Amino acid sequence: MSEGRNPAAEIFVVDDDAAVRATLSAVLSIEGYKVTCFADGASFLAAATACTPACVILDVHMPGRSGLDILKELNAEQYPAPIFIISGSGDIPMAVESIKSGAFDFIEKPFDGPSLVSRLREAIDAWARHSADPGGPDIPPQRVPGWELLSPRERDVLRQIAGGASNKETGRQLGISPRTVEIHRARVMEKLGVRNAVGLVRLVLGDGRGA
Repeated sequence: MSEGRNPAAEIFVVDDDAAVRATLSAVLSIEGYKVTCFADGASFLAAATACTPACVILDVHMPGRSGLDILKELNAEQYPAPIFIISGSGDIPMAVESIKSGAFDFIEKPFDGPSLVSRLREAIDAWARHSADPGGPDIPPQRVPGWELLSPRERDVLRQIAGGASNKETGRQLGISPRTVEIHRARVMEKLGVRNAVGLVRLVLGDGRGA
């Protein structure tokens, strides 16, 4: 087991492919995580509403309920643990839609064990750190027209941008990939009606007008 791992931390793996479940279970168990696998969305949803794991890995293609359906039923944006979507390289549009539906981040297939574990570890640590201290400047909602349109995670990204953080720094702080930061930033700019990051900063810290 790697040093510093918490054997009590539980990860839910949701995938209809038995081979994928077995592989992820083996890789994560070696790192000291407790792994609970689900072959369908219904059993996962029942467990996810009864207890909260440290992290969820959810396949975007599921029989019956798709990954997107599961995210919506779970109200993923409000779920108290990071949810990673697994997607193939041809599923990027669906991965983007998953982020919009509340997924924390996405992992592209094929993936290798060490990289996967590193991503999950960073996400779990960042989630706990961010829950204790959101970071970034405090933004009075009344200063940002359209604030109520933003999801909690979009507000987190906006705080980081307003604090001068780059996509990479924002991703490190929030435990998500720079590509996912870009998705959130684009959504924020679209919702607030600004064209670039400078406009966002002006909107938040200036006179309420974006560029």
